[in-house]
Amino acid sequence: MIRPLLTAAFLTLPLSAAAQTPLSVALDWTLNTNHIGIIAARDRGFYSAEGLTVEVLPFSDTSSAALVASAAADFGYLSALAFLSAKAGGADLTALWATMQHETGRLVYNLDNTEIKRPADLSGKTYAGFGSAWEAALIATMIRHDGGTPEWDSVTLGTGAYEALASGAVDFTLEVATWEGVNGQLLGRRQGSFRYQDYGVPDQHNGYIATRAGLLSEQPEVVAAFMRATKAGYDWAADNPGAAADLLVQAGDFPRPELVHASMAAIMAGGWLRDESGETGRIRPERFAQMAKFLYDSGVLKDQSGQALVWPGDVSDWYDQSWRD
Repeated sequence: MIRPLLTAAFLTLPLSAAAQTPLSVALDWTLNTNHIGIIAARDRGFYSAEGLTVEVLPFSDTSSAALVASAAADFGYLSALAFLSAKAGGADLTALWATMQHETGRLVYNLDNTEIKRPADLSGKTYAGFGSAWEAALIATMIRHDGGTPEWDSVTLGTGAYEALASGAVDFTLEVATWEGVNGQLLGRRQGSFRYQDYGVPDQHNGYIATRAGLLSEQPEVVAAFMRATKAGYDWAADNPGAAADLLVQAGDFPRPELVHASMAAIMAGGWLRDESGETGRIRPERFAQMAKFLYDSGVLKDQSGQALVWPGDVSDWYDQSWRD
């Protein structure tokens, strides 16, 4: 049963004068350092200070995009691909925030495989993947950009791809540098990598926080309060990465707390959380549009019948950061 977000009586009151307003946020995956600002905002009282009680919903088989679009959650943390795919497909979503200011994904291979020195060398090799059309567009672009023939064999292994790569059962896969990449380093795995943006793929933001466009238009003060507190959480985490890692470990079920600390250290060292001006969460229009166009042009974004969508020419209304004003 979907609860109403706010009563009609609440709409007549200033946010500060009302009782704590209950909201929910759905996650895109199990708890990790991408979500650190949300946890900080909750556990350090930033949401409470804005008059909000925020429930962080556990990851489930239903995507965060679907939960938000159906009003089963008020806000959602979505991967860049999940947001752009859902929005292009007609979902009532608006992006409010981008966590990672640059692409954190990369293509990785086993350094013991002496046949791989550059993306062109991946032609004819075996890829362990996750089953999305984005992967094929990404890999083909990288190989072609490097002068190779975009032909390879694929096996869908999900997170088992990393063990398969380490054992030499496959030749390459994709990972997030700030999590799987850090984990590989902690495990002492010998891996080389190629950044997507060095081989023809546009740089992009990673990790959007989104809400329904309807909620944004009907209750902008609630959205603004939630986002102010969320920003305060990410700002605090950026200023206190060690303490933020401790807070996340306390909030979740992490068999290896050292991974959380190493991930947070990697995020800060890589300059991913703050942009060039030192801001957190800023969506850069050119960066946003370039990736959207790449996905359209590559045939990744499809309608409900499975047909590739045509580039609309403008996606500036897919996101809104007026809450920052």
